[in-house]
Amino acid sequence: MKASAQINIKTLWATILVLVVLNVLGTFFFYRFDLTKDKRYTLSETSLQILRQVKNPLSVKIYMEGDLPADFRRLQQETKQLLEEFQAYNSNIVFEFVNPMENKDESMDLMKSLYQKGLTPINITVDDKGKQSQEMVFPWAIAVYNNKEVNIPLLKNRMGASTTQKVIGSIQHLEYSIADAVNKITKDKQKKVAIIKGNGEIKEKYIAKMLLQIRENYFIGPFTLDSVANDPNGTLNALKKYDLAIISKPTETFTDEEKEVLDQFIMNGGKTLWMIDQVAADMDSLYNQAGATLAYPRDLNLNDMFFKYGVRINPDLVKDEQGSPLKLATGEQGSATQYQDFVWKFAPLVSPESKHPIVKNLGGVKFDFASPIDTLKNGIKKTVLLQSSPYSKKVGTPAEVNLEIVSEQTSPKDYLNKGNLPLAVLLQGSFHSAFENRVLPFKDNSFVSQGKPNKMIVVADGDIARNQLDKNMMPVELGYDQRSGNLYDNKDFIMNCINYLLDDTGLINIRSKDLDLPLLDKEKVYENYTKSQFITVGLPILILLIFGLVFTYIRKRKYSK
Repeated sequence: MKASAQINIKTLWATILVLVVLNVLGTFFFYRFDLTKDKRYTLSETSLQILRQVKNPLSVKIYMEGDLPADFRRLQQETKQLLEEFQAYNSNIVFEFVNPMENKDESMDLMKSLYQKGLTPINITVDDKGKQSQEMVFPWAIAVYNNKEVNIPLLKNRMGASTTQKVIGSIQHLEYSIADAVNKITKDKQKKVAIIKGNGEIKEKYIAKMLLQIRENYFIGPFTLDSVANDPNGTLNALKKYDLAIISKPTETFTDEEKEVLDQFIMNGGKTLWMIDQVAADMDSLYNQAGATLAYPRDLNLNDMFFKYGVRINPDLVKDEQGSPLKLATGEQGSATQYQDFVWKFAPLVSPESKHPIVKNLGGVKFDFASPIDTLKNGIKKTVLLQSSPYSKKVGTPAEVNLEIVSEQTSPKDYLNKGNLPLAVLLQGSFHSAFENRVLPFKDNSFVSQGKPNKMIVVADGDIARNQLDKNMMPVELGYDQRSGNLYDNKDFIMNCINYLLDDTGLINIRSKDLDLPLLDKEKVYENYTKSQFITVGLPILILLIFGLVFTYIRKRKYSK
């Protein structure tokens, strides 16, 4: 046998041996390489921790299959690749893509069942070289685990954004959406949320959608402060069993005893979400013959508590040129009332600018008769989550508010150095008790003057979590405004606040992940459509054709001799 042949055989056996060794080692060690610049397919440690909770088969059905518009094909592909990453780390995860409109005989029944589960389709306008058509898409998935089921929204709503921008934002949140759903369905409820009652808080039917959303992740229950008058220590001990207290639009004054209960709940590590109306005013009171109402300060006896914690809610209203749309009747023509859209300046439409995980990549959040918040220096870290636009200012109260404001003329000079008023603030640190160095309203042997590291969120609007009611007095989606038909991101903001306050897995931090997903410039595509088609399709065929002709010519010339 020649020496070269022996060397080739030895090389072959060495290669086979290396491949066998690598495969054997691969069964003991697992690693995947992500060569993308933004590491979009590298799962966060939080996601990996959640995947370890999946001990039994978890099935995911994604209702995005078939002939989809280009933007949604991209969302489909990104969803598939991310689920493949999940599956690679845990083989208990299985998924399939389903076309809900594939079988015409069964599609209506399937779509009806999806509707009943809250999976509503969206109609989008597809623009193909100027030709527009309507397409229906179900940007949803359903995860099933141990007979439990959870919906996964794959498309993030962003009011005013194009379909492409919505898809890009959705891809940014894809890992969070899927990991959050897996966490919901596999992890037993542990944290407890108290809805504080007893001081004229907003009725449950107006926060029903928020309560239903909270119930998916946490234990929830009403907690009345009425018992403070008879047994303040017992009430405090009962409240300490909860992890979060939500105070939603109280309208009656808090007693000092009630304040001490809330204060000591905070000092002992309890989280709080305050949604406070410092001014008494609401839209319903405007719909009268005069079209006006009186806005006046509301004394809740909470100012000293907030001051001690590091904020002050001013008894003013925020008037913002970037307000929410409002439909008003402008006259009659025959028997049909004519309506016109106006900007309602006392309902600021806030687009988050902060990069904090709670508000990052959120769409517009709608406020109603909000008040400005001042932050005070006291060693507590304050993060402004939401603020009014640069073209906003304070309006002192008491003051008359009337619908005629929609027609007033203003200029940028009216708002010079007055805007960017904080409306929602996150506070983090070791709070000092509001009753430190004071005579206590009731004796508490376990009184704490300075608490452990804690966090709370103060929102200067009691209606931010309020859902409207339809004609049958049933709650509609939180953030949906029936008057304008717009859907705002109030629900996501509120749930992000709650998740951040209670999150012990760091799940909310996945929202901070940045992906480099450049948008396609459709105008340039249309301008260079023929050229692009020739370069991408025609040129390769032409090169192949020329190569074939040259190759045939050379071959004939060579062998014809």
